[in-house]
Amino acid sequence: MIRNYFKIAFRHLLKNKLYTFVNITGLAIGITSCILIGIYIWHELSYDQFHKNRDRIVRAVWEYNFEDKPNRTASTGTKVGPEFKRNFPEVESYVRLLKYPRVIAYKDKMFDEKNFLYADSAFFSMFSFPLVSGNAATVLDAPDKIVVSQSMARKYFGNTNPVGQTVKVGTKDFIVTGIASDVAANSQIQFDFVAAFTSLTAAKTEKWNEANYNTYFLLHDKDQVPTVQAKINAYMRVAAKKEMQLEGSAYSKYFLEPLTWVHLHSDLDGFEPNGNLLYIYVLAAVAFLILLIACVNYTNLSTAQSSGRSAEVGMRKVLGAADRQVFYQFISESFLLTFISVLIAIGLAALLLPYFNQLSGKALHASVLFQSRILISLVILSVIVTFAAGAYSSLMLARGKNINILKSGFRFTGSGSLRRSLIVLQFVISIFLIVTTVIILQQLSYIQKKDLGYDKEKMIVLPVDKPILENYDNFKKALAMNANIKSVAGAYEEPTHIDWADGLNKGNGFNEKDRIFVNAIPVDEDFVKTMNLKIVAGSDYNQTDVLQFDTSNGGNNLHHTYILNESAAKAFGWTPEEAIGKIVTKGTDGPVKAVVKDFHFRSFHEAIGPLVIFLDKRMVGSLFVKVSGNIPAALAHLEKTWKERAPHRPFEYHFLDEDYDALYKAEQRTAGVFSAFATIAILLACLGLFALTAFAMVQRTKEIGIRKVLGATIPNILALVSKDFIKLVFIAFVIATPIAWFVINKWLDNFVYKISVQWWVFAVAGIASLVIAFITISLQAIKTALTNPVKNLRTE
Repeated sequence: MIRNYFKIAFRHLLKNKLYTFVNITGLAIGITSCILIGIYIWHELSYDQFHKNRDRIVRAVWEYNFEDKPNRTASTGTKVGPEFKRNFPEVESYVRLLKYPRVIAYKDKMFDEKNFLYADSAFFSMFSFPLVSGNAATVLDAPDKIVVSQSMARKYFGNTNPVGQTVKVGTKDFIVTGIASDVAANSQIQFDFVAAFTSLTAAKTEKWNEANYNTYFLLHDKDQVPTVQAKINAYMRVAAKKEMQLEGSAYSKYFLEPLTWVHLHSDLDGFEPNGNLLYIYVLAAVAFLILLIACVNYTNLSTAQSSGRSAEVGMRKVLGAADRQVFYQFISESFLLTFISVLIAIGLAALLLPYFNQLSGKALHASVLFQSRILISLVILSVIVTFAAGAYSSLMLARGKNINILKSGFRFTGSGSLRRSLIVLQFVISIFLIVTTVIILQQLSYIQKKDLGYDKEKMIVLPVDKPILENYDNFKKALAMNANIKSVAGAYEEPTHIDWADGLNKGNGFNEKDRIFVNAIPVDEDFVKTMNLKIVAGSDYNQTDVLQFDTSNGGNNLHHTYILNESAAKAFGWTPEEAIGKIVTKGTDGPVKAVVKDFHFRSFHEAIGPLVIFLDKRMVGSLFVKVSGNIPAALAHLEKTWKERAPHRPFEYHFLDEDYDALYKAEQRTAGVFSAFATIAILLACLGLFALTAFAMVQRTKEIGIRKVLGATIPNILALVSKDFIKLVFIAFVIATPIAWFVINKWLDNFVYKISVQWWVFAVAGIASLVIAFITISLQAIKTALTNPVKNLRTE
């Protein structure tokens, strides 16, 4: 019997090729969307779940207020780990981590490695990063020890066992003590190398405020987090006053975040950008709605076909078929069609996965599609889709009364409102996605075109290390000796994201009442002009300032001068002109030499805050080369000079605007994902309209034939048919507009600097939807209107 059901179902699908193609296409697209979004969500939810101690590992977050405003960071000083371990028995161990790019050299191989970590000795015991070789308790228990990943072992050592070999990290030798498996993609902590934290000079002292490290704790019991948090709060109230000399409303606190909670719930990134739980909900909803649209389309197409199958159903029932047998027949067709769609969807998902990875920023592999949990989920999804898409039409056909079917053909009653409501839902989703995509793209365009207050175009960034600093001035001059290079400058970090946090005092010495919280950046004397910062008062650094920066005689001859931005001057209550010559203190005191116009040194998510620029070439970490001519010629000169003067490290560079673009990767990915699924939603909505139009044409064939006999033209019939559907799209527009306006304004609230939402965006989305809907309706309506009316009346 079952074999007979599927044989008849297969014959029916072959006979009705157009409907079969539309149904399979719609379901395959919907299921493909579900598969891609599903594996993305599964990957996001699985972050750090592979750690054996995941429930007992917490991250320390520092919150502080130095008489200015509260600030939070995932970075801490070197003291937090050992101090809490000494004072709180609930803490089993701690690990401090520092991610810092280093040049690695082994024999004739030398590369600038970005995923380089320094970690305390408990790293491999606390976290479940498998060691292929080496003892987790000892691989990092002494200075100058290093663990390499499997891929790095192959890269540097080939088939030779690297354990016991010596590699050069910068200018220092490290002994390879272990090999770690390559880190899983769903880990916040990514590394290619892990070196002993005790190799750092910073490890020799314990400091609260030099927040350059991430600190993790392993507790004895997962239920001890509230207890430890309460103890930390009490302890820091005392330590802030006694050790940090904080007074008044100033404070320093630490909070514990569970490891598995960080990726989707914390507002502070770790070593990798965090995910967004809201996006998970939105994508899950989009996947559900797209699949719902596909199921609705199938139902509508099935009901449109049902009139043509009334004789078949009637004959089956007259010959003794029970309702359940008729139901099984039609649900078998639904299952067969769904099964074919799922097979196609798996192939499409595998084919489209590389493009989806580009949109989402992930590195998912097609092999994940064939994992047991995914295949089981697809089987369950197939059953759900089979009944969701086919149950309605199958039940209606099975329950139809024989006399009605044989007498006048099959008709569904009382379901028009439901079908129209679902079409409205389809276009609500489509219009919503169109509007949000357009506005996201507008905001990204605004970010790209807005004046940042500094020049990022044609700016080449080069790394600086200790050997380069030893001959810094001559190195800079050599790089600048080319007609295509306008100027060269150095700074501690890039102006796209100045992360150095510090306190700045008004006047001599340190007084909490006259201190403001600032960001700070050490630079050389050419930084302001190279970056084209606008000086609103005072003058730029010159050779006199350079000569005053005299570090001889134990620093007793050292004289600092400072440049503030407008926000820093305003925070002290000064106009730019009043600030010139005023004394401020950051480590050492010195006069304010200039005030520069505020520029964006963080992303547009954050307001421009107080900034101090100070001269200190000892702390330069990057060189900025402004190219005014031929970029390839400039790069050729830079590479030649680099190989001559810095042979100890490879010539590697990037452009400053690339780092700026990287600040908005999440928004770019969101725009890409929304664009893709907006297109899919529109496509499926058009298939839905095609289904409903086909249904209407079948039911109104006689009416259209009579109208044509009485003189109606094709435009008359087209207007008659499209009128009701256009109303549905208009209703969808009215519903979608306030929803889209509310959601997109909430999203824009994440930016301090943003566009204003324009009314025409909604108008364009509505008009585009109407035009697409009208074209879709016309394709079917014109076909029916062109049919010979005599033939229509005869078949009725």
